[in-house]
Formats: sequence, C-alpha cells, structure tokens
Amino acid sequence: LFAGAHRFPDAQPTDAEREVWNQVNSVLQDSENILLSLQGYKGAGQEIRDAIQNPNDLLLQERAWNSVCPLVIKLKKFYSFSLRLEEALQSLLESLTCPPLTPTQHLEREQALAKQFAEILHFTLRFDELKMRIPAIQNDFSYYRRTISRNRINNMNLDIENEVNNEMANRMSLFYAEATPMLKTLSNATTNFVTENKTLPLENTTDCLSTMASVCKVMLETPEYSSRFSSDETLLFCMRVMVGVIILYDHVHPNGAFNKSSKIDMKGCIKVLKDQPADNVEGLLNALKFTTKHLNDESTPKNIRTMLQ
Repeated sequence: LFAGAHRFPDAQPTDAEREVWNQVNSVLQDSENILLSLQGYKGAGQEIRDAIQNPNDLLLQERAWNSVCPLVIKLKKFYSFSLRLEEALQSLLESLTCPPLTPTQHLEREQALAKQFAEILHFTLRFDELKMRIPAIQNDFSYYRRTISRNRINNMNLDIENEVNNEMANRMSLFYAEATPMLKTLSNATTNFVTENKTLPLENTTDCLSTMASVCKVMLETPEYSSRFSSDETLLFCMRVMVGVIILYDHVHPNGAFNKSSKIDMKGCIKVLKDQPADNVEGLLNALKFTTKHLNDESTPKNIRTMLQ
C-alpha cells in the first residue's frame, strides 16, 4: 500500500477523493520548504549571550534583538503550518473512517488519500527529529518573550509585535515546549476528531491506524518487500509512518497501543525498528518513549518497556 509512496507519486485520486486530496496536497506541497527552513535554522545564541553579559551596551542589545526577530517570524511560520497540518489530517480521517466501508476497504480503495496520510506522518516525524536537535529554538524564543515583556526595546523594530503578540507568543511557547511538537499536534487532532464524531464507532479510527501499522511492519520485516525498497529513504518512510500511527492509536484508544488487547503487535514493531541501523532509529524510539500516552501504564507488559529502555 505505501511502499510505493515515493516511487508512485502518480497514484491518482479518484473523483470521490479529489476534493480532500487537493486540500491536503496544497499543505503537503509546502512541507519540504518547511523542513529546509528548519534544517537551516541558525540560532542567535552568541548575540543573546553578548547582550545578557553586557546589559548596558545598547548596541549589543539591538544586535541581539535584530538577530532574534527574523527567527521568531520563522518559528511562527512553523507553528502556523502545524495548524494547517491539523486540518488536513482531520479531513483525511473523515474520509478514511466514514461508514459503511471498513478501514481496510477504505485504505484499499482510497490509496491516494492513504498515501497522503502516510506522507503527513513522514513529514511530522522528520520535523520533530530535526527540532529535537536544535536547542537554540527554545533559547531564542524565550529571549524574545523576556524582551517584549520588559518593553526594554527603545527605538527597536517593534513591527514584529503585530506579527507575534503576547497571545500568539503564548500559543507558540506551548507548542515549542513539547519534545515532539508536530506529533503532539496530530495526536491532539486525532483525539479531537474522535470526541467530536460521537456517532462514528471508535473502531473505525483505531482499526484504520492499526491496519496502517501492520502494513508498514510487514513491509519492513519481509525481505521480498524491503529488498525492493529503492533507497534508505523508503525504508525510513515506512518506519516513520509506522511509529506515527502507533502514537496516534495510543492517544485515541482507551487502553492504548501497548497492552495485551491492542490490535498493534508492539513487540513486533519495536523489534523491526531495532533491527535497523541505530542512527536511523534513535529519534523514532524516543518518539515512542516520550510522545505516547500509555507506555507507563500498569497494563503495559514489562518486556515491552524493557525493549524501549
């Protein structure tokens, strides 16, 4: 189902899928630029240190402020993108879970949408893996907040306050405080989707997620599939999608993904991850550790917790 997501960008949406597909596609088209922009993020650590160490040197205060402002605009762009991603995900969930079809029938008939769902998760895990490696983001942003709250900026560029006022800064602050902000956004979006659609059986959503997890797991552990992967990128794609759907499942299923009644073979999924080269996997294992909800429940088998240690 997803192995070809990179090789067959032409899985054409059917007429029934087209409206949602177009909406999600316009979001996905911007995702590479978002990642490039995050990858190129150079913090203002040095300028901030200089300004803090020399509080009376106005030139250094100004230099730090002028270095931080464009970075804050960038951070707002990422945050705004997370809101678009959330909407896209909810549209896909609506399409992929609506009765009368079963989740498997949906995933088979609406491959173009299933692929987009996978691509959203792929983007999300890449974004969060990068973000985890850039401590400057939080440092820059808290300097920005401290500076505007003290109103210590005489004659400096204050236009930015129209872009990132206090309320926006509070929301962004909560977003960046998360270890994996994009995943957290999607987990919340999935949880909201389930609570808002009270007439939709919960299984429609959880089965859709667990089916995607097992498809990815089978592809990763079956040599005749994985040997056909054109590149490491396809392998990583499958791993990220698998981890992403596990995390969403864990947030919306009342018992989570880890206990014995779960429809996801967690032991198998973690084993498949651990069989891959270590540098590809560390971020994904961390996401399972830090972004899931039920890992530390009493009902989680000890051996699963040990595997993730």
